[in-house]
Amino acid sequence: MNELDELRELLPFLIPLALIQFALLLAALLDLLRRPKTRGPKWLWAFLIVFVLMLGPIAYFVFGREEG
Repeated sequence: MNELDELRELLPFLIPLALIQFALLLAALLDLLRRPKTRGPKWLWAFLIVFVLMLGPIAYFVFGREEG
């Protein structure tokens, strides 16, 4: 089995993960833009959301949002 065949076998698992990642990233960035205050600087949260895949948006939703 060559590498292309292995990639084709993984696609059914990779596509949903990529869609989830994109949805989390988009939701977190939109929330960040609309929220007047966060716990920490907004530029840092934006950096984490974009560059720390999957965990960045989750960390923002758990720790970064400030209610009120």
